[in-house]
Amino acid sequence: MSIPTIILYGIPNCDTVKKARTWLTDHGLEYQFHDFKKQGVPADRLPAWMQAVGRDKLLNTKGTTWRKLDADVQARAADASGAAQVMQEHASVIKRPVVEWNGTPTGRVTVGFDPTLWNEWA
Repeated sequence: MSIPTIILYGIPNCDTVKKARTWLTDHGLEYQFHDFKKQGVPADRLPAWMQAVGRDKLLNTKGTTWRKLDADVQARAADASGAAQVMQEHASVIKRPVVEWNGTPTGRVTVGFDPTLWNEWA
């Protein structure tokens, strides 16, 4: 069996992650699923993801988890280093799914489910 070149990061019960996983399967694409809840957020990947898509796109400040955080925790996310720390501590504030299309954070990275874009890259 070959090593999947697509890594999908997320939370299994997230509806958007479910749609993304179904789309990949339906298109016959092998992928590896990284469960934030069981495996944690990979600290070594966060800086590359923020560089690829931007901190503001990666950090979901509209979700329930973000709104429940204390103001001082939210304030820590004002810079890249602090945002990475908050995302590691509270995986649910990361917009999902994060997809590494060549299995590394230095290649193509997407956040969210965009079937139009995915069709171009798959």
